[in-house]
Parts: sequence; C-alpha cells; structure tokens
Amino acid sequence: MLIQRGGLKVVAGLGISGVAAVNFLHHQGYRVAVTDSRPTPPGHDQIPAEVETRFGQFDQDLLLSAEEIVISPGLDPKLPEIQAAMAQGIPVVSEIQILRRATDKPIVAITGSNAKSTVTTLIGLMAEQAGKKVAVGGNLGRPALDLIKDDPELYILELSSFQLETTSNLNAEVAVVLNMSEDHLDRHGDMLGYHTAKHRIFQGVKKVVFNRDDALSRPLVPDQTPMQSFGLNAPDLNQYGLLKDDDGSMWLARGRERLLKSTEMYIQGTHNIANALACLALGEAIGLSMHSMLETLKTFKGLEHRCEFVKELHGVRYYNDSKGTNIGATLAALDGLGAAIQAQGGKVAIILGGQGKGQDFTALRQSLQQYAKLAVLIGEDATKIETAVAGTTQLLTADTLQQAVEICQQHTQAHDVVLLSPACASFDMFSGYPERGHKFVAYVNALV
Repeated sequence: MLIQRGGLKVVAGLGISGVAAVNFLHHQGYRVAVTDSRPTPPGHDQIPAEVETRFGQFDQDLLLSAEEIVISPGLDPKLPEIQAAMAQGIPVVSEIQILRRATDKPIVAITGSNAKSTVTTLIGLMAEQAGKKVAVGGNLGRPALDLIKDDPELYILELSSFQLETTSNLNAEVAVVLNMSEDHLDRHGDMLGYHTAKHRIFQGVKKVVFNRDDALSRPLVPDQTPMQSFGLNAPDLNQYGLLKDDDGSMWLARGRERLLKSTEMYIQGTHNIANALACLALGEAIGLSMHSMLETLKTFKGLEHRCEFVKELHGVRYYNDSKGTNIGATLAALDGLGAAIQAQGGKVAIILGGQGKGQDFTALRQSLQQYAKLAVLIGEDATKIETAVAGTTQLLTADTLQQAVEICQQHTQAHDVVLLSPACASFDMFSGYPERGHKFVAYVNALV
C-alpha cells in the first residue's frame, strides 16, 4: 500500500511515539507539523528544525488544516480539539496505522490487560533464536515507527488499547488478546468500550490465538480463519494446555504430547505457564520450530517488575510485581504464586494500593481469602480497597512502601511469599511503576 505524499500530516502529542512519527513522516518526504498542550513536551529537541511546532496548547487551526492527524496513544481522541477535526472529516490514526501502510512484512500483534510485555518479549526471543530477523516494540521498548530502520522480516508488536482505538485493518499475520480485565475504564468508559478497542487487533487477521480460559479474549472472525487456543487445562488435539501427572508434576502440552515440565522454566506460577503456552501457539503460527521454542523457554528469566524474583530470606521468597497496575495483573500474580506454594502450607503477604483508576476491588476478595495471610495497604486508595476486601484476610495499612515491606517480613515464615502487586497506578507516591519496583527491591535487599 503506497503512502500518498501531499497534504499536511499533523502529529498530536509528542513523547516517544510522537517523536518517532514526526521523524518517520519527515524522512518519507511529507509536510509535517506537531502540536502539544505542554510548553516543552518531552522529545521536542529530537525533531527536525524544519518541522513546524505549536506547543503550549493543542492548536485548533493547525489540526483543522491537516490532511491526517497522527495521535499519540497518551492522548484521548475525545479531546475537543481532536473531535472538532474529526467532525470536519479529518482522519485520526495511530502510529501503528502508519507502520501498517509503510510495510508489507508480517506482524505478530499482541494485546491483553496483562502479560503482554512478557509474551511480546518471549516470542521475540523465540523468533530471534530461531534465526529470524525480527523487530520487537510498539507499546513496549522502541516505538513502532523506529523499528522500520531495522528492515526486519517480521514485526512483533505489543499494542495497547490506546493504540488500537485509532488503528484499522492491521491485517496481522497472527494476533492475540491474552486476557481481559477491568483497566483504563476512565478512558474507554466501560468494559464494552475497552473490549471494542482491544478487539480491533483482529481486523483483517490471518490467524488467531485465543485464551480458552477467558471468553472475552475470543474474537468474532470469519469461520475460515485458523484459530488455536491455549489454557491451563488439558488441551484438545492440536491445542496448547497443561497436563498433570499423578505426582502433581505439570507439563506444557500440545494435545496429548508433553512438551516441557513446568519446573524446567525459570518463570514460575500458573500465569507464567499460560504466557509460555501463548508464545508456543504464536510461534507455531509463524512457523518456528518446537525444539527451538522450548530451548528459549528453558533460559528465559522473565521481565523486571513483572513477578520478578528478588530474593529468599529465612525461607520466605520476595517477588516484585510493580507492573501489576490493575486488578487482573494482581490476580494473575496472587493466584499463580498462591497455588504454587499452597501444597507446602505457604501463604502470600501482598502489598496493595496506589491510584485505583476507578476499578472495583471486590474482584480481589476470593483470591485474598484463598491465598493471602495478610494484605498491607498503601497509597491514595488504601481506604477504598480496605472497604472492598474487608473480611477476607488480615488487613493492615502502612504510610510508606518501606514500612509495608517490614510489616510483611514480621508476618511471614518459611514457605510464604511476599508479593508487591499493587493493582493500582503508582503516581500518588512514585514517578511510575519502575521507581516503585526499584524501591521495593532496595527495601527487600536491606532486610536482615
């Protein structure tokens, strides 16, 4: 599909993806301008001098003079200035849409409320170690339009609901919605709006992978579209799942074939088994060899801040899941680790709290009751969480994350797990989830 050079392209919102969009479009020979509500937006010094800039507010006249607006994912299309342009028939697209126009190479497209970064990174490693020239990015790491410089044979993209809501007909080689739980309802309005945005990933898709344990992940696509599922139960023929031996051993399996014992992986917990199974299904869809994929699985150690093992002290293991910024992520970590230690009589001491983004925390009740010996509540929405989960387990509050870590140590013993998985954003106390995670790791390492 050829790009038509001509009218003005206006990038709305700078930041990482906005800078990549400006530089790519300028390099392609378009007339490009950029507008941002911030007086000195991040990345303003990384764009060509000849690109017109209007900072300090979204310039309505500039937006209305655009042939097309490329909107940064952090910007809500419902902004009045964007709505005014759309009312005039001006197309508003994501940088992902620009990438799709610019390449005919296959795209592996990954979204979900949780685990998308782990799955994107792991399938990227699988493809690379299988000998493919691959570029990995999107919502994770490098912006999508930066990846074009690599001239890869395959793109592996993590995509957020924000990117997908302004992307049409992605025509991915294979796409997956890993799971669906409440998130970003402040942006999408309700679960239907969120679901609709996520499922745009399947427009024009050639092959589908879906999570059979999560009905909301399964798309409505034409009957002839090849579909493969993964899940944490015994799989049907040609599907991916879990087989259990009488001694409790768990095997990743394809149909009846046992592929890999779960204990042979560094990444632990049933949620990570699901991630591994999703990657095997995605890898099969793009022709990766099973042997190569399983070798990658044996060496993959997971991602920082995503159920990251920190250390073991006095028989208690500490995990940093600071990236658990919504209820679904926290349930995955709590259920995954809780189930794994239950047989030894272990329980989870969990640190919850921060900015709740309008979520309904009663969804945590069952798992807290089943797996948690203690929940320590911190941050802006601690009281709201306390009200929602009262009566499930022992609840304590802490003024600081350091105090929360110390409380957890006092209440745990051998075989227990201490888990930071807040189910909330971190901006009330930290610059973001990475700072929250780094501080947690530092406080854990200071324990004696």
